Amino acid sequence: MSWGDEMDDRSQSGRDRLLTPGEVAALFRVDPKTVTRWAAAGRIGSIRTPGGHRRFRESEVRALLTGEGVVVPEQPGAERLTPSP
Repeated sequence: MSWGDEMDDRSQSGRDRLLTPGEVAALFRVDPKTVTRWAAAGRIGSIRTPGGHRRFRESEVRALLTGEGVVVPEQPGAERLTPSP
């Protein structure tokens, strides 16, 4: 089974693949610490593992990469990247 087949299987089962900060950083071509800062600032959604590590939904990351995400102010001076409807 190839990586693409595996992704199709996950998509069909309704589960979204979770990416590490390093994987997200590689996609955006930034340092993993930058991705962690984005999450801490609320600019990208994250999930915490039981061990306290951050993970990111692949669908949200891909939406941001393809320009489907928009900047939505939550509070003055704060922004969050969210997929558009």
